[in-house]
Amino acid sequence: MDQPPRPLDAELEVADTIGRLMHFWGFKRPMGRIWTILYLSPEPLSAAELAARLKMSAGAVSMALAELEKWGCVTRSWVPGERRDFFGAEPSVWKMVQRVLRERELLLVRDFGRALEQASEAVAPALSYKRARLDHLRELAESGETLIQALVSGSAVDPTVLLKRPQP
Repeated sequence: MDQPPRPLDAELEVADTIGRLMHFWGFKRPMGRIWTILYLSPEPLSAAELAARLKMSAGAVSMALAELEKWGCVTRSWVPGERRDFFGAEPSVWKMVQRVLRERELLLVRDFGRALEQASEAVAPALSYKRARLDHLRELAESGETLIQALVSGSAVDPTVLLKRPQP
């Protein structure tokens, strides 16, 4: 008969799943695994404790923690009487998503829009078909920027604006 997973096994399974999700979103898998263990922990953990739980090297944990700190996903704290640092997870998942959207995706969409605008201006007037297609892509970039800005600010998001644009 199958036994239910032990708490630590279930925690590691969740950590691995979030690690895969983070990897899909362009981050390193260990970042997701470490953040999950910290998020599920009632108290901050040391890098050594994280390495032991996740069976990772001290160097890999250190690199992932530095990256997580950079993104505001973990905070470093000091425990009186201890010589090592301890880490806790940012409890607001939405706050982390907003930061990534603001600092990564929004910049990418804006760069995409500028590149399309420059390309449209550079296309010869005789190539109106290409210019129309480039302008349509630029409008898509503008809609994407509007949607991301709404998500970042916590405003209402209406993705149907993408469906209402006529195709060239």
